[in-house]
Amino acid sequence: MSSLFPKRDTLIGRTDSPTDGRFQRWRWLGFVAVFVLSCAASQTQLIAEQHVTEQPVQWRDPLPSWNNTAAKAKIIDFVRAVSDPHDPGYFAPEERIATFDNDGTLWVEQPLYAELAFAIYRIEILAQAHPEWKTVDLLRALLTSDTPAMLALGSRVPIEVIVASHTGMSTTVFDTIVREWMRNARHPRFERPYTDLTYQPQLELLAFLRANGFRTYIVCAGTVEFMRPWAGEAYGIRPDQVIGTSVETTYEIQGGKASLLRLPEIYLVGDASGKPIGIQRHIGQRPILAFGNSDGDFEMLQWTTHGSGGARLGLILHHDDAKREYAYDRQSNIGRLDKALDEADESGWVVVSMKSDWNSMFAE
Repeated sequence: MSSLFPKRDTLIGRTDSPTDGRFQRWRWLGFVAVFVLSCAASQTQLIAEQHVTEQPVQWRDPLPSWNNTAAKAKIIDFVRAVSDPHDPGYFAPEERIATFDNDGTLWVEQPLYAELAFAIYRIEILAQAHPEWKTVDLLRALLTSDTPAMLALGSRVPIEVIVASHTGMSTTVFDTIVREWMRNARHPRFERPYTDLTYQPQLELLAFLRANGFRTYIVCAGTVEFMRPWAGEAYGIRPDQVIGTSVETTYEIQGGKASLLRLPEIYLVGDASGKPIGIQRHIGQRPILAFGNSDGDFEMLQWTTHGSGGARLGLILHHDDAKREYAYDRQSNIGRLDKALDEADESGWVVVSMKSDWNSMFAE
């Protein structure tokens, strides 16, 4: 206080006159009163400013690439419900888990899965060292570009193809191979890197969920080791949040250094019923939101929406936009959507139409 107020002797002077002393004392009290009032005014202004900043702020559209349809409204209403402690659908932040299929849900999967294109590339390189592959119908079909045979592979990359193309090297070497292929590979129709063909509306949804306390996971039939090198940059999803098919791995010392070697054995097939199994093994919690696009996601959608307590949401992406991407469902060998489409109404799953619900397609 000594730095704010002059010394008493200096302020009121020294006087022997009672009258002068009383006048100086009144002047001192007046100064103190003015100071107190000014402090109170400043505090009132500060409280008012704080009150203004704490008022609810109108949200900007969290999903601008989504048209204002029922699907978008259901997603936004769901996120608000599970985030509001006063809503009966509320879930605590640690319970807000969202799982997304990858192929056909977060990026393009036609005319062939990106990982299948990668496997074919690898098999062509390795074929000279494996003449026995010419006697395996499946591998021979890949080597001879037998398109009907490749399309008949079904809803996931076959085990034989994964074993032939993904194993026999360290995890570090495989990571490098995947990253190099992703940099150089181009989609046959769009002639762009596959990571350019992630869906902009889904990137917005992932960001919207994370902004509201969700943890977002990929749960896919593709192998985790193929997805992890680029999923962070493409989707903002960390390697530990990728679940899928995985090969067995063993620990070895090679050249005096520790190494993890990828074995020609499958640890888990992350498709169909393997998806909820992978979720339980990896996360240990049931999701409250699941998003898929094919019958391979049927069990994940069931596992998510059959849970008790709070709000739950199952979503199916319907590829019905041949102009901007592809149109396919019940008859497609790649990303077939049949059983899950029939189940959607009864289970309350939201079918998202690419054509009607999205005003944008690929990542900006």
